[in-house]
Amino acid sequence: MVEFAGYEMPVQYPKGIIAEHKAVRESTETSGGGVFDVSHMGEFDATGPDALRFLQTITTNDVAALVSGRAQYSSLPNERGTLLDDLIVYMREPEHYMIVVNGATLDKDWAWFTKQAAKFNVTLRNDSDATALLAVQGKSAKGILQTLTSVDLSEIEYYHFTTGKLAGVDMTIARTGYTGEPGFEIFFPSDAATANKVWDAVFAAGATAGLQAIGLGARDTLRLEMGYCLYGNDITEDTNPLEAGLGWITKLNKTPECLAFPALRTIKEKGLARKLVGFYTDEKGAIMRHGHKIVDANGTQIGEVTSGNISPMLNKSVALGYVPTSLSKDGTEILVEVRPGKRVKAIVQKPPFIKTDVK
Repeated sequence: MVEFAGYEMPVQYPKGIIAEHKAVRESTETSGGGVFDVSHMGEFDATGPDALRFLQTITTNDVAALVSGRAQYSSLPNERGTLLDDLIVYMREPEHYMIVVNGATLDKDWAWFTKQAAKFNVTLRNDSDATALLAVQGKSAKGILQTLTSVDLSEIEYYHFTTGKLAGVDMTIARTGYTGEPGFEIFFPSDAATANKVWDAVFAAGATAGLQAIGLGARDTLRLEMGYCLYGNDITEDTNPLEAGLGWITKLNKTPECLAFPALRTIKEKGLARKLVGFYTDEKGAIMRHGHKIVDANGTQIGEVTSGNISPMLNKSVALGYVPTSLSKDGTEILVEVRPGKRVKAIVQKPPFIKTDVK
């Protein structure tokens, strides 16, 4: 157990990180799968005539592209174009949205939301403490959860959601997750009686399949194999979405535009000095980790590993990190200093490092 975002959270359960990772990654429709208690995440509610315009001006993706029951991955920049957080916007109905933010940045994000909302006819509510969130991930998730609800889960497409009863509890059921595997995220009231009821029901339904509880360790290795960014590591207030490979969620032509777009256009026009890339090493025993230096042949630092670990599926170290743009193409060789005086060759590879059928 470790402290994280004001909570005590499990790094791993008794079977260990590799077993938990493989329970999700190697799951089938009838076996395996994992449950992540991610109730530390933040949930904001935005309603009112200006809810859409408000979200358009503070997030980078085009919120106008959403329809009721659809979700959208996006980012939250400041006026300088650097990132306060990444998040998901859920459109419940016109003029009503749920926004899910990272737990570690919850207070900062809420302060930013409330500050910017003063300019709009929008009502915000922070539902974070009142909301529990479980991510049930793996190919077995649909079959397990279907036994607990009359909602037809097969009709929920990727990055869509609905509401209904599951385990006898009214909740939001979303076809989202951060593992690269099929799965669902379920939002429900966080009082102890309700939360325990849902947790117990999910594990009872998944007992035959061998459903496992998953900690922070495997959550990290699963998202790293997919090349998904972790806020605080790969993206921070010192990075912008263009250099972080998030140009696909940065719709510079949307109307109204995000308050960060003037700064981001300037950055784009000047050209990116660095880019976030994925890379791997085949050197046995070498583990690239957050903070390791990326160096040139003379040992001069030219970049840094932002996330790194062993891939349980590839049995070798994979990582994300920033390198000069000239070194960002697939197949480029770079050097990573895994310990003082020990450099290993790594090869740039655009993530994901493994292929899945998440969609």
